[in-house]
Amino acid sequence: MAKIGVQASTIKSAFVELGTYETLRKLSDIGYHAIEMSQVAMTPGNVAEMKRARDDLGTEFAALSAQMTKPPGAPADSLAEDFDKIVGDCKTLESSMLRIGMLPFDAMASLDLVVDFARSAEEAAGRLRDHGIDLYYHNHHVEFARFDGRYMLDIIAETAPTMGLELDVHWIHRGGLDPVAVLAKYAGRVRLVHLKDYRIGQLPSSAMELLAAGDFAGFMTSFTGVVQFAEVGQGTLDWQRIIEQATASGAQYLLVEQDDTYGRDPFESLTMSRDHLIELGHGDLF
Repeated sequence: MAKIGVQASTIKSAFVELGTYETLRKLSDIGYHAIEMSQVAMTPGNVAEMKRARDDLGTEFAALSAQMTKPPGAPADSLAEDFDKIVGDCKTLESSMLRIGMLPFDAMASLDLVVDFARSAEEAAGRLRDHGIDLYYHNHHVEFARFDGRYMLDIIAETAPTMGLELDVHWIHRGGLDPVAVLAKYAGRVRLVHLKDYRIGQLPSSAMELLAAGDFAGFMTSFTGVVQFAEVGQGTLDWQRIIEQATASGAQYLLVEQDDTYGRDPFESLTMSRDHLIELGHGDLF
């Protein structure tokens, strides 16, 4: 049975403000007992507090995160430079899954670069599997750009068959495809799914001020920028069909994520998402 959890990036500021253990305790208090770590420093101290939460609170670490290579100044661990540390952290937290959040920006420039990235990921996936860890790739909307008539996501999946996919239903929808269809297409390769809704916000009053001032370009920036992330149930996605297909496709963890809560306390947003998923009849997945 799949388990509903949280993507840590949603509450990344809390890890700094409250501390790692207290953040995970607060998450447990509102009903989430699984988390995917991302955008939180995997320092020895933080990892120790995560293990403490696993031991004391029963927190499950659905997956950890890494990059293929580390850009200058980036705090995240990379498979190229921190392989042994990443494996050690996975073992400490009893997590058998590691995910890549996105291919490097410069790898998006051409088909050859996409293929080069995927080949490197395939090699890393093989090395990780030797340690009992499976590698997954998380999509955004850019993976639905076409190269020679094929979606970038399909190219990555075909070139790196050992690597699974972490499908993000918001970004699939934003990329112009049906999340249910994509989940069905990759059944058997999807153990991680991101849940966040897709909402069209209202035009801000500043947009009308720009229009009145004759700044049509500025108005159009606001006009095209109304797409928002939303709490589960506060947007337009069909959550019953998505949850049913995600579980049918083999998802082990369904991870609530919201890249921007637009001023709302992230824990309140997570509570709203939790309440809607319970209303839909999925309380047994928490």
